[in-house]
Amino acid sequence: MSHHLYLLSPSDTPLYSLTFYSTRPTSTVSSPLAGNLPNWSTSAFAGTLTALSGASSSAHQTSSGTVRMGGGQDRHVIQMIANASLDVIEDAMKTQTTMYFKSVDKFNEWTVSAFVTPGNMKFLLLHEGKNDDGIKAFFTDVWELYVKTMLNPFHTAHTPVRSAVFDTRVRASAKKYL
Repeated sequence: MSHHLYLLSPSDTPLYSLTFYSTRPTSTVSSPLAGNLPNWSTSAFAGTLTALSGASSSAHQTSSGTVRMGGGQDRHVIQMIANASLDVIEDAMKTQTTMYFKSVDKFNEWTVSAFVTPGNMKFLLLHEGKNDDGIKAFFTDVWELYVKTMLNPFHTAHTPVRSAVFDTRVRASAKKYL
């Protein structure tokens, strides 16, 4: 299962991004209708549906050495989904006073969760499974790491984060919670 994290400034400028592949099993909800459809009804259109969704049949190597078929979305499609969800997040910010938004948007198998800081920094996570408690804990850790980075006198606010220490710690947190 893959996760895509984006940190965006208050002006929606990307400051940091991370793609993380988790080896944890996904908890997917299957449609009861899909189980009743015959194989021939979906197999004839599989190529067309894959092309329209932007999916590909790419595989990647996991840490356990097995090859797993990924979500298959190209990078530009993932970024399009994240950018499209920004309007939904802005609308949710107007109606809710929380910092963590469980699932603000959904596109095919991708769910978008968001975390908005008091300084209007937006943390977006595109994920395939359902792990609300882990995602909330992950966002809290990333926020703490970002605040520590902002306290560095050699880092300018709202500029891209290029710290190797920040990246390593975000990856460790993703491994722990996602």
